[in-house]
Amino acid sequence: MKKFSIALIFFCAFILIAYGEIAVAEDIFSPVRTQILETLEKAKAASLSVAVARNGKIIWEEGFGLADLEKKIKASPHTMYSLASVSKPITATGLMVLVERGLVKLDKPANFYLGDGKLTSYEGKASGATVMRLLSHTAGLPMHWNFFYENELLQRPGMDESIRRFGIIATPPGEEFHYSNFGYGVIDHIISRVSGKSYPDFMNTEVFEPLGMTQTSIPVGPGLEDHAAQRYDKNQKPIPFYDFDHRGASAVWSSAHDLVRFGMFHLKNHLEDQKQILKEDTIDAMQKEKDPKVPDSGYGLGWSLIDLHGYRFVSHSGGMPGVSTRLTLIPSENLATVLLCNGEMPDLWKIELAVYTALLPELAKKLEVEEIKPEEEEQAKFSPPGSLLGEWIGEVKADGKTLPARLVFKENAQVSLELDGKIFSPLTMKTPLGDVKFKNSIFQGPFYGNFNIFESVRSPHIPFIRVRLKGQRLSGYIAAVATNQRFCLPFWIELKRQ
Repeated sequence: MKKFSIALIFFCAFILIAYGEIAVAEDIFSPVRTQILETLEKAKAASLSVAVARNGKIIWEEGFGLADLEKKIKASPHTMYSLASVSKPITATGLMVLVERGLVKLDKPANFYLGDGKLTSYEGKASGATVMRLLSHTAGLPMHWNFFYENELLQRPGMDESIRRFGIIATPPGEEFHYSNFGYGVIDHIISRVSGKSYPDFMNTEVFEPLGMTQTSIPVGPGLEDHAAQRYDKNQKPIPFYDFDHRGASAVWSSAHDLVRFGMFHLKNHLEDQKQILKEDTIDAMQKEKDPKVPDSGYGLGWSLIDLHGYRFVSHSGGMPGVSTRLTLIPSENLATVLLCNGEMPDLWKIELAVYTALLPELAKKLEVEEIKPEEEEQAKFSPPGSLLGEWIGEVKADGKTLPARLVFKENAQVSLELDGKIFSPLTMKTPLGDVKFKNSIFQGPFYGNFNIFESVRSPHIPFIRVRLKGQRLSGYIAAVATNQRFCLPFWIELKRQ
């Protein structure tokens, strides 16, 4: 009996030692739980899953709310969420596997690896649009997104066709950082062409399986449907499933548990059930800015990079209809945080800040002061500088067609856009696209009305123009941006002063 009691004492001690860290962590994160529940209610979001890892161990993972409101399925750390742009560092990891094998070279032109669909250069040389510049958003490609809903007639085209239509180089490669989903669509096509496998199959066999990411796929894989969170709009109405012509930028689904393990791999934590699919030097290289001609771009190979208060943040966020996501690494602290939501939650970073309050209180205080800013004053009415005043005439090239275009700037702050004989005025209401403005030689802004080029007829939209002034010439792109967020389709535009 005495021996049994001693054994029981040792067993209880073992349990306390083994699970003590988790118990403490749960107590530390109690305020974060409260904030998550309050934020979910305020945003009317269905669910959120969180995972936190430090020093090679997952110290907290939990699900809140319902992954599927109709089926009453609770969210958990193993619920699969649509990742949106958090897909980018994952796709970049797959591409770097091919780079290490010598099958892809970062300094090679992307067109070297493409087939019938090639990038078309209107500014600079297409050869300057290298694989590395696609990964770092410095290849000169415009803003782009294109969603294909399962309840629509229009289906996702092949990538050769999409590249032919939208693979336009509107800024000389290496001249500036300009975020482009389409660049990562080209990357996923390169992965497929070089590997001889489909992009989803390659990622599954060469990234997800070796890293033990069993609840990760592109899109939701067979047999995983019951684990996927339904995407919901702001009114908690289910959004029909949608796909993209830029899967590499947006199409990965994963769980908080899998994604934090992915983050741990990029923190160089050697987990027993993970294969070392990339060398540590490669992992380091991905977390450094790459294009010397574009200093302070704040982007590496698939990662957003920022230095604050002596800490380097290696991260990515994602947002699209029914999706809000964040993955952040702080390498110096060996810390990874994951937040996944199947709704639109603009203040997701505040929950991440609450995690830092629990783990890194001094940093959290500095970040909180930095983030709390007075409400910005309403922007002054656009007034064109003398360098823009007058009439500019040119053309738009769209899907094999050439359309006449005209911009007029007047001293009384009036500006008008004419495209194919139709006149558009600046949009005065607030939009995520920002106001009409001229800064750093770039004129950009949204205008009012539909201009119905290519497949833009499938949804109400507005024109958004972004052109750079170079002497007596304005050049860049004009995009049809759907008011329901379904697409942003860019086309080349060039105008000359009259």
